[in-house]
Order: sequence, then structure tokens, then C-alpha cells
Amino acid sequence: CTAWTFYGAVGSAARNGLEFITIYLGPTLVFIGWWWVLRKLVRIGRTFRITSIADLISSRYGQSNVLAVMVTGLAVVGTTPYIALQLQSLTLSFDAFSGAGARADTALWVAVGLATFTIIFGTRTLDSNERHSGVVMAIAVEAVVKLLALLAVGVFVVWGVFNGPADIFAQADPSLIAAADVFDSRWVTLTFLSATAIICLPRMFHVIVVENSDERHLATASWAFPAYLFLMSLFVLPIAIAGQALLPEGANPDLFVLTVPLSQGSEGLAALAFLGGFSSATSMVIVAAIALSTMVSNHIVLPLWLRASAARNPASDDVRQVLLRSRRVSIAGVLALGYLYYVVTGGVTALASIGLIAFLGVAQVLPALLGGLFWRSASRRAAIAGIVTGFTVWAYTLFLPSFDGAFVLSSWVIENGPFGFASLRPQDLLGLGIGDPLVHAVFWSIGLNAAVFVVVSLFTIPSPMERFQSAQFLNVFGRISARPGLRRDTPVDDLMVLAQRILGRDEGVALFNQTAADQGRLGLPEPTDEFLQLLERRLAGTVGAATAHAMMAQATGGAHVSFEDMIAVADETAQIMEYSSRLETQSQELANTAEELRAANAKLTVLSAQKDSFLSQVSHELRTPMTSIRAFAEILRDGKQLESAQLNHFAGVIHDESIRLTRLLDDILDLSFMENGRVQLDLRATRLKDVVDRAVSTTKALADERGAVIKRDKSAEDISLITDADRLAQVLINLIANALKHGGAERPEINISVRSADGEVELDVADNGSGIQAEEVDLIFEKFSRLASQQDAGSAGLGLPISREIMRNLGGSLRYVGGAEGAVFRLNLPEKSPVSRAAE
Repeated sequence: CTAWTFYGAVGSAARNGLEFITIYLGPTLVFIGWWWVLRKLVRIGRTFRITSIADLISSRYGQSNVLAVMVTGLAVVGTTPYIALQLQSLTLSFDAFSGAGARADTALWVAVGLATFTIIFGTRTLDSNERHSGVVMAIAVEAVVKLLALLAVGVFVVWGVFNGPADIFAQADPSLIAAADVFDSRWVTLTFLSATAIICLPRMFHVIVVENSDERHLATASWAFPAYLFLMSLFVLPIAIAGQALLPEGANPDLFVLTVPLSQGSEGLAALAFLGGFSSATSMVIVAAIALSTMVSNHIVLPLWLRASAARNPASDDVRQVLLRSRRVSIAGVLALGYLYYVVTGGVTALASIGLIAFLGVAQVLPALLGGLFWRSASRRAAIAGIVTGFTVWAYTLFLPSFDGAFVLSSWVIENGPFGFASLRPQDLLGLGIGDPLVHAVFWSIGLNAAVFVVVSLFTIPSPMERFQSAQFLNVFGRISARPGLRRDTPVDDLMVLAQRILGRDEGVALFNQTAADQGRLGLPEPTDEFLQLLERRLAGTVGAATAHAMMAQATGGAHVSFEDMIAVADETAQIMEYSSRLETQSQELANTAEELRAANAKLTVLSAQKDSFLSQVSHELRTPMTSIRAFAEILRDGKQLESAQLNHFAGVIHDESIRLTRLLDDILDLSFMENGRVQLDLRATRLKDVVDRAVSTTKALADERGAVIKRDKSAEDISLITDADRLAQVLINLIANALKHGGAERPEINISVRSADGEVELDVADNGSGIQAEEVDLIFEKFSRLASQQDAGSAGLGLPISREIMRNLGGSLRYVGGAEGAVFRLNLPEKSPVSRAAE
């Protein structure tokens, strides 16, 4: 949605009626119906670190730099009219808004300003796969600005100038909204060109593929982008009708978005419209200049530099400076070409017509692009032949005639054909009578392009490298094998220098250090196949895949190990390799599963032993009080003469043992209820300090008995909580008691520390004992487990499991975090429990 859409769509509607809909229909069909093609492009781009559409096509056809140069040249020439369109729209809008008359000067200063901005913000980094987040954010902002501007003008026209849709359409010329010519040959042609632009325009490819940070964004774009196009097109026809009704005859329809508000005295709205048109044009020029400069530097300048330095190792030169300078010069050159096209054509051509010329120019890569993505037999020679044919026919039938005899082709040649041969007239080849020049050019250029591509592919055999790359691209969603072809006896020092020259010193050193660490080596890494392929991919992010391959081949002597033999049988063994890969993956998964099962079985064995021990302990714990209760109850039952003191003693024993028995059963039931989420919590406001006081007081007798010291920071504990104070105190009592009983220190010392941040309290209970053995850490929270230190301590192994379940029910957690000395248990608890927050 550049100025071609912001201004040109209204101009197209005023001149050709409903035809403007095709501008939006083509891209919509691609994002809805061809989403899988876009997804494959993005996956290929991310997998092979593609830097441009020229890089993708050259990589697919055997890393052919000749093909990359051709696509780059086509892209530059094809985009030149489109950049001129933006300059023309900015100049026209500025003249209409300000009343200035020096249009050529205006276009010149706009071109200079855009070139300067793009050089400053678009060439800060060399890695083309390193997303320009600032530029993309700027594009996002301008997308909102131009949409709001166009909607504002539309609403003003429909409801501010006229009395609603019915009123404004009543003013329309019947021919403007006639549907007689809908879906004719021109409609199909325009829809096709708009659709191909989404894939083939360098700037669109750059945003969709190179700047794409997440493949899943395409799913969002499949509905969001058509919705955006719908909103952009919503008021195009009403604004065109208003312009024809309100403005004098002969007014430029391309400026209706701006001149209609000005004619009604709404200068503020006109300023917003001017801002929307300005943002539409500038964003396109900036992104297109970045994309084209990357293509020119990677596929033209750098290969020429490599050829000039063939006698020496490329690692000895500063490639980064060559690339930066070439990209900056390329940006200036691209803007200069756009300005020259604007000057030569006089800036009088309709904006929509200029845009369509550019669309058809870049569309000449479409047969080679789609064929490379889906046809294994497509060859480099066929791609070259098709592109050359299509580009030549496009230039002869549409691009050169757009100068109206002012460049290369004279008016006489355009009218009568070269040397007077009428059958060779640029806009009526072979006298077929296709009246529309655009339909004529599309028919001949794309038709001959595709025909030549298919025929040459059928009669040529792809080279081994092409066949290998074909398999890689066609199977991009499957397992991609690494491409061999570089010698492993390359001096690593030379490769490191090469990496530093292209990636930069810090990034190059970091890559080699990381690889050496992954290989378990000190110093430089070993030049394994995997490392050489990784290095080539990283270089490709800066200079493109084809150039990176050429540089690596030159640096390593250009030898290819067993490459021809592997390619010769690649097609026959592809399925076997894929099947073997699947078997390898499944074997690894089975091995991992077996290892997990062995670990689980070992843990179950330990837990089974712990369970047996637990049942034995529980039986002992139950039998002891039951035996005492039964014995003393039988004495009381026999009715023997007993003194009062004896009766009180026997009754007291029965009472104490009953309490002990009840406590054990309560613990078991408590744990069961908590695990099933049936525990009842008494949530209320309390002070953490009071809970800790209660826990310390309860365990004071045990601490005094062991001679222990309990350290606290009471000021840090002064925190308000909404929780179950009794349950939280139960957890703290259990942790402190465990530390006192099982810590193992001669002079026990327990440290309770509290921290609070972001609505969460973190409390540590640490001792200075021997800690917990690493092999026992996974078992301490199991219901049936007791550590070796607890076997004879009368523990049933339920304290920590109960404590953990209490914390879980309170919305927190309990975990063992170890410590440099002793054991450390950490409680995390929200200041407001989930239950209490839900109640609010």
C-alpha cells in the first residue's frame, strides 16, 4: 500500500471505474489461497539465510551468480518506475498542498533526503538476516497513519460533504460504477500482476521473507492483511465520485485524496492526507532501496571484488568495508535512477500505469521462482533463458514505450515497428489485435518466459549442484541433509580471519570460540564438515548464499570431496536416506525412552522399598500405642483393687497413646485430602511475623534440648498475608523440627530469612548440618520415603509431603534448594492466596 495505492487507486477508479478493485484482489488471493507458497518461501529463507529474491533464485539453481546478477539487474530496472512513482506522488502532493511550482527540484530534494535516511538507518549492520526492527516499526506506524488518513478523508466526503452513501452514489457517473467490463481480460491481467507483486517485488520479498522473525506470523497475515486492504479500498470510489463532482474538469484524479479536502476548506484534513501519502511513499522507497542495495552489493559488487582478488586469499581483505560502501553507493544509485526516470518521463504518466509497468518487470522472475520451488527438473539454463526472454519482451513492449519516444525507441518505431515491419510493433506483436498495451505485454512477456523456461528445462539436464539444491528446496519441510563440498584440511587460521573480515571481529571470534567449546577443544575448532557448513551459513547471512559459497570455495582451494559421486546417486537414494533418517530418529527416541524407563524403574524400586519400610513403620507406630491401650484397658477391665494414683497413671497412658495414634491417622488422612484438593482452608489476614513466632515457640523446647540457636530478622518478617495461619505454621514447625532432629550439627543453628517482592514472599529455613545427599533429594517429598538419617528417628516420612501439599493448596510452593553448608528449604507464597484473590 504505497502511494500507488494511496493516491493511484482513487485515480484508477476515476479513470476506469471498478477496475481499482483488482489492486486489492490479487494480494488478497495470495494471502488467502497461496498461503502455503508464502510459508515455503519463509521456511527456505530462514533455513538457508536468504538475503534477497536474487539470492533465493541463484541458490536454488546451483548457487549461480550469473542468475543472481540477472535477477538483480531486472529488479533494479523493474523497480525504477516504482520509485519514480513515489517521487512523482510526493512531488504532486507537495505542489498541490503548498502551491509550489518547482516540481523537478522538489523531486530531487525528496530523493536526496530519502537516500540519506536510508543510508543512515538501513546500513548499520551487514547481516541481512539481522532484522531492521526500527525500519519495520516505522513501516508499521506509517501503515496506521495512511489508513487513518484515507478513512478520515472518506468519512469526511461521505458524511461531511454529502449526505451519506446513497447521496454520493447518486452523483456518480453511471460509467464509473458499471460492471460491464468486470472480469474481462484486463481484470484478469491486473489481478495477476497485483498477486505476483506480493511475491516478486524485492521490497515485498524483503519484508515477507527476510524481515520475518516468526513463520507463524503468516497465519495472522492471512486474515489481517486482506482486512487491511479492505479498509484501504473502502472509500476509494466515494472519493473518486466526490472529486469528479466537486473539482473542475481536468483536475488530476491521482490527487483527489488531497484536493477534495482542500476544495472544501478543510486544510487540517488535507494536511493529514498529505502526511498519509508522504508516509506511503517514503516507506516503500526506504525498504526497496535496502533490498536492492543488498542485492547489488552481494551479487554484483562482491563477486567482481572476488574476481579481482582471485590471486590472494579473501581472508586478507576487509570485506565489511567493501560491502558497506557498495550498499551505500547502491542506495544512492537506486534513488538516482528513480529520479532520472521521473525527469525523462516528465512526471505526467498516471500513477497506476507506472506501478503496473514495474509490476510486470519484476514478475519476469515468477516462472523461475515457482518452478524452482515445486519442479525438480527445473534447470539453471531454463531459468536464465526464461528470464532473459521475458525481460527483453517486457522492455520492448511496455517499459521503453512508456517514455513516449524519448528513450531508445522513437515514436516512429513505436507506431510503425522497427524498419517499418508492422508485425514487430512493440504494442501489437504479430498483429494479434490485443488492444490494451498492458494485457498485450503480459501475454507476450510472461507467456514466452514460461514457455521458454519449460521447454529448456525439458531438454537440459541440471548439474549435480542444481539437483542437490533442488532436493533441498523441494524437501525444505522434511529433514535437510547438509551440503558437502569443502575440504577439511583448510587452515583454521585463514577461516577465522575470513570470518572476522565479513562478520566483524567480535562476532567471528565468538563463533569460533563457541564451536571449539562445543567440540571440547581449547583454542581453535577442528574444521569438521558441520563447522564448515555452519560458517558458510553465517557468511551467507551477510553476503548471500551464492557469494558465501564462492568465498569458502576460494578460501579452501575449491575442492569438493566425493561430491559428484554423491549427487550421481542422490535421486535414487533420496528415499532410502530419508527412511534411514526416520529410523535414526526413532532409534534415538526409543533409546531416550528406554533410559527414562530405567530411571523410572530405579526410582520405583527405591519407592517400593520405602513403601515397605513405611508400612512397617506405620504398623509399628500403630501397634505400639494399641498394645499399651489394650494392656492397660484389660487391667482396668479386670476390676482389680488399684490405688487412685495407679488408676490415674493407667488412664493417662491410655489417653496419651490414643492422642499419638490419632495424630498418625490424622497425618495420613490430611495428606490424602490435600492431594485430592478437599482440604478446607481458613484464609484471613495475618502477619508473617506472628506465624514465625508461633512456630519458633512450639519448637522452643526441642531447640533448648538440642542446644540450638534460631536466628531471625523480625523486621523482614513484618509482612501482611492473606493465608491460613495454622497451616502455614504447621509447615514451619515441621521444617524447624526436621532441622533440629536430623540436621546432624554438634551446635545446631537455624537461620530463618524472609524476602518480599512483586506480591510474593520467599522464606528460607536453613540449618548448618550435613545437608541432604544428592541421590536422596528426589525422594524427600515422596510419601513413603525416609532418609537414612531418619530410619531410627521415629519418623513416618509424612512431614515433608504434607508440608508440600499445604503450600500447594495455599497457592505457593515448597522445594529443597540445597546450600553451601547444611540443608535449605524454600517456601514461596503469594501475599494474597489465589483463593482470596478470586473472592475479591
